[in-house]
Amino acid sequence: MPRSAPTRRLVVALLLSCALLAGATACGGDDDGGGTQAAGSTSPGPTTSAQQQKWAKARFVANAGLAAGAAYQWIVKPYRAGTFKKGADGRTFAMVKAGVAGAFTYNRLKAAEDNAKGDPLLAKAVAPLAAGIASLKDVVTRMTRGEPGAGEVGAFESVIDSVKDAGKSAGAEVRDKVPSTSQLSG
Repeated sequence: MPRSAPTRRLVVALLLSCALLAGATACGGDDDGGGTQAAGSTSPGPTTSAQQQKWAKARFVANAGLAAGAAYQWIVKPYRAGTFKKGADGRTFAMVKAGVAGAFTYNRLKAAEDNAKGDPLLAKAVAPLAAGIASLKDVVTRMTRGEPGAGEVGAFESVIDSVKDAGKSAGAEVRDKVPSTSQLSG
């Protein structure tokens, strides 16, 4: 006796649901039983120590490069052009961009510092710079309150140069990469 079309659809849907459920159950668990994890939520990661170090260097270079590019483009360059001086054309907008760029630079340098921990040589080179990177948080606050002076701009240049030198000594050369506006504001 042939089945009707609605019954066949129901059977096919039921079989597909069971197959998907069985597949997700088989693939979605973790080995240690320490919780549940949805299928497809794991991200592929480096498996060997050498791969982990390679990715740590690549992430360090990317984050430090974005920090250096932002600091140069929106802090150092406008300062040297005199845009931050009282009465200068576009001063207010330049100050706002410098404040955002300062916060972005601090954030990316902290990320680069964390990335460096994945590579022993890089971690050793960057470790002495932690205090300098942390001090930029206060510099950003001072910059947003008033006219950035040579001290604030110099602090950014000094820390960026130190991070670049540390990266170069560890085989992770950092080049300036100016972030897009969406990266800067995100």
